[in-house]
Amino acid sequence: MLRPVLAVSAITALTYVIVPQPPGDRIVKVYGDLHTAEHVAVVVPGADTTAATFEGGRAKVHSTPGGGARALLAQARELDPGARLAVVAWLGYDSPATVSLHVATGGAAERGARALRRYVSDTLRGKRVTLLCHSYGSVVCAGAVPGAEVSDLAVFGSPGLRVSSAAELGGTRLWAGSGTRDWMRHVPKVRFGPLGFGPDPAGSGFGSRIFATGAAGHSDYLEPGSRSLRNLALIALGRAAEVSRG
Repeated sequence: MLRPVLAVSAITALTYVIVPQPPGDRIVKVYGDLHTAEHVAVVVPGADTTAATFEGGRAKVHSTPGGGARALLAQARELDPGARLAVVAWLGYDSPATVSLHVATGGAAERGARALRRYVSDTLRGKRVTLLCHSYGSVVCAGAVPGAEVSDLAVFGSPGLRVSSAAELGGTRLWAGSGTRDWMRHVPKVRFGPLGFGPDPAGSGFGSRIFATGAAGHSDYLEPGSRSLRNLALIALGRAAEVSRG
């Protein structure tokens, strides 16, 4: 039996059905007014994300989908109090466990990419959409971009995107960030059959626009007051010229 993913508006506190989804540990939550928004940023988390850690259960609240989305919206409103931006925390896929074979393969990402593409196409039609994707979530997002109306894709702490260059993402502008304290920098970016995700999107020659992250650790990209959060908010607002480059 299908069950719906529920989305909760942080403005109205109303719960409403978005699209039918298979059963699973999934939540889609909207912060801001999606109806009037011109810009929509979709935050897609990586591995080890569940309903229990969607907005809590971690020492760093900004490292949760909900906490990160709230931090992004607050930063955007600081940059532009009148900005018509909504932020979606999207746990619409089965996030794999970090300590598992699934986190090194693309099965969960492929299924998540199909669900994310449907969400963008069905629910966010007519909006300027930016995908902000952390770690394994970046694999999900890269798979969702073909066939979806996405203006910008920003990936951070990425293990790879299962593509060899930014050109394979079509007309979507690709941004990549990699903090100097992120352990993911030391994970080999290779692909052998079903294992691994290919070259680093933050590496030279990939074709990404590199945004500055400072000394961000793997869970710190959406930390309030950080350079990476400011840059991600500027990307979400469509203010590319103001993004500090890495």
